[in-house]
Amino acid sequence: MALIKLNNKAVSNATAFGSISSLGSMTFIKKLTASASATLSFVDGSDGVVLDDTYKEYVFTFNNIHPASDGGFFQFNLSTDGGSNYNVTKTTTFFNADHREDGGDNNFDYQTSRDLAQSTSFQNISRQLGNDNDHSCSGSFTLFNPASTTFVKHFMSTTNEVRNLTNDYTQNSFMAGYGNTQSAINAIRFQISSGNIDAGDICLYGIA
Repeated sequence: MALIKLNNKAVSNATAFGSISSLGSMTFIKKLTASASATLSFVDGSDGVVLDDTYKEYVFTFNNIHPASDGGFFQFNLSTDGGSNYNVTKTTTFFNADHREDGGDNNFDYQTSRDLAQSTSFQNISRQLGNDNDHSCSGSFTLFNPASTTFVKHFMSTTNEVRNLTNDYTQNSFMAGYGNTQSAINAIRFQISSGNIDAGDICLYGIA
């Protein structure tokens, strides 16, 4: 028998691994890899994708998203009809922190031009991306309880990217908001606002 400390408050007995709950575990579902791809879409029930009431929380990780064109924004939209339309009404907020490579400039501010107010447009996840060979965007996006038919659909993301300026910047972008629909979300699409996703991958996980 082993003693397990929980949340620094209590002690519980466990006789076997099976007696420890797996609640909160992360399960890998699907990986999409870009290769001059116009979009990367995850559609429930398509090609092994699960995006339904199996999990209450879904996490997407972005790894070295590299744009084909300079200056595009990495962005997303949601669907309630299996990917036939990506046009869910969204209200969002967007913050950005940046620091120039030569130390000459640094900022933290709310980006009023990057948010949405009851709009069906694609929402930016990042600021403008550079397409130099070593430039990319990485981060994560969380979608909460997309299968709910009662509540709006909350989401948030954080990314770090290299911005396309004469003097390169590191940028951390934070976006959050909700899809203002009671319909279940069953598909999500990622894209660059102009040009293809030249390279990079997006992985989908479900959290129990």
